[in-house]
Amino acid sequence: MSSLYTSFVSRLLFPAHERLKRHTTVRVRESMERSQWWSPDLLRGHQLQRLQALLQYVEGNVPYYSELFKKLGFDPKVDSLDNLQKLPFLGKREIREHLEDFKAIGATDLARFNTGGSSGEPLVFFIGNERVSHDVAAKWRATRWWDVDIGDPEMVVWGSPIELGSQDRVRAIRDKLLRTTLLPAFEMSDAKLDDFIAQIRNFKPKMLFGYPSALAHIAKHAQTKGIAMNDLGIKVAFVTSERLYDYQRSQIESVFGCPVANGYGGRDAGFIAHQCSAGGMHITAEDIIVEIIDQQGNVLPVGESGEIVVTHLATRHFPFIRYRTGDVGVLDERLCGCGRSLPLLKEVQGRSTDFIVAADGTIMHGLALIYVIRDVEGVDNFKITQESLEYTRIELMTSDEFMSESIEIIRKGINQRLGDGVKVDVDLVDNIAAESSGKFRYVISRVAPS
Repeated sequence: MSSLYTSFVSRLLFPAHERLKRHTTVRVRESMERSQWWSPDLLRGHQLQRLQALLQYVEGNVPYYSELFKKLGFDPKVDSLDNLQKLPFLGKREIREHLEDFKAIGATDLARFNTGGSSGEPLVFFIGNERVSHDVAAKWRATRWWDVDIGDPEMVVWGSPIELGSQDRVRAIRDKLLRTTLLPAFEMSDAKLDDFIAQIRNFKPKMLFGYPSALAHIAKHAQTKGIAMNDLGIKVAFVTSERLYDYQRSQIESVFGCPVANGYGGRDAGFIAHQCSAGGMHITAEDIIVEIIDQQGNVLPVGESGEIVVTHLATRHFPFIRYRTGDVGVLDERLCGCGRSLPLLKEVQGRSTDFIVAADGTIMHGLALIYVIRDVEGVDNFKITQESLEYTRIELMTSDEFMSESIEIIRKGINQRLGDGVKVDVDLVDNIAAESSGKFRYVISRVAPS
């Protein structure tokens, strides 16, 4: 049962906040809470209507798709979801090369974003108010599946510079009113972990949110120190942005005394799927069409493993249509026992970003190194391998824009995080090989955290 303050936030304060930002989040969430119970056929019909509207809009308003449809002779008045297969896939390269042409003519609500770079290919793109409203609504709906709501105390363990770099006074006030506290996940030294545990115990959150590896590491530290964390009333731990391993789930659930709710999505692809309390990873089907493809680009049947491709139906002003995520997954033919008709992701594979260990024993999230490299001009792809505490090797695939001076900038940035005495080799290569699974890993540490 929600507290009076939580009810005030979720019913009055947060809706007012969203209206001021010209978002339709509340209306969208209320609609989603009805549509999640529709029959599969009704849901697919809704997807088709949304797809028709999106394709017809982008034909007339988005230069990239106006030209593409003309070139292909493609009719946006599709009569089946399968008609999507007549369109080519969208990758990061196409967006980078045609960035301005992906913006809808006259769109005034676009905000610039970029990916975290864990895929090795940081991407600049834009998001409009429609997309934000739908993504926030989808996350909000999934939050409520676990009997928590906006306004319940939340502790966020995160590492994105978008969040960590925007802690101005207005945001600080907003977070205080919404009862959200942010802990930076980059550094995991013993002192930091002690502080995180103390803050969590003092704050007594109803929900945790963060990287599974970060929450598992905090849990392990509390367990090692003999500090109880299962007496705080935490109801759920939401995890995302990495592959959730079984040992991490067990450790988080055991130490914090709450279930773990896995989520899958990204800044670029949107809020794709979230686990409900019955265990199903529900796709946000009202907004997201998911295809699974093989290495040749053929759409695979349900139950077979392949690359996840998404079409986000709320992206009129900067479209993501048949966008290749680079992740590998499997769709599930079953429906969830919770009774919702939203289709299920059976598994998502290969989204792990390792922790790395500095020379002094400090444990940091792999993104701490990724952020050193991702915004360097001319870096097309990279791989970071921590061979030992004393040696880290970086492979770079570069374009003509890359300057030789950037090698020293990268080396210094890595040394600032791992230690001045660590040897850092930066090699320019023509190709970076994938793992045997076909999935790229961009941060690999051969040093086990102690």
